[in-house]
Amino acid sequence: MTDSFEQTDRNTLRRRRERGHYDKEAVYGIFDAVFFAHIGYSVDDQVFVTPTSFWREGDTLYWHGSRAGRGIIEQSKGIDVCLTVSQLDGLVLGRTGFSHSVNYRSAMAFGRTQLIDDIEGKAKAMNAFIDRVYPGRSATLRPYHKTELAQISVIAMPIENAVAKIREAGVNEKEEDFGFPAWAGVISLRTQAHAVTPDLRGRNDQPAPNVVGDYLGAGSFASALLANTRAGEKS
Repeated sequence: MTDSFEQTDRNTLRRRRERGHYDKEAVYGIFDAVFFAHIGYSVDDQVFVTPTSFWREGDTLYWHGSRAGRGIIEQSKGIDVCLTVSQLDGLVLGRTGFSHSVNYRSAMAFGRTQLIDDIEGKAKAMNAFIDRVYPGRSATLRPYHKTELAQISVIAMPIENAVAKIREAGVNEKEEDFGFPAWAGVISLRTQAHAVTPDLRGRNDQPAPNVVGDYLGAGSFASALLANTRAGEKS
């Protein structure tokens, strides 16, 4: 197993090549810190891009959906797809409109889908999804009913190749613009958990799991999700 993805015509950056990263540490670090992905695929020459929650195990990405959904039906056939994620980290303001930009982390993976449709396989996959976000929680929950699992399909996509693209810099502009009387700088951004609302219906006499405090006390949702994803891998 290599530590980097092979560069091919499909995943090699054409512009801003210095922002490209092909090592798995960088690519997986971005995937594991993001909750939603967008999946691109084609149906009868019409391109669709579907947002969905997802998770990673080793070199494979997974997602699930209603087995009656158009996207899941098509992906169940075994098709080539492209999965992307992105995280906005900052707004970059320059002294000219041309020098405005954003700081971001993004990753793109390519592969061919595989259907997981047996009950045991789906239960195992969905537990892995829960434990990705809330390490160890699946063991504390009511087991799935077969009728629940029968309503969904799980899609696996072994990653054939991938690339990350990252910008984490300040204002990029010409020295001749430095004297222009317009403010320039970077507005850093982050998403944070800010409140917890217990469900008061039925029995709810158990203490909140530690993971609730993990999210509330974290500097950002991305950092907490990354930490919990890595903790789930070890459990």
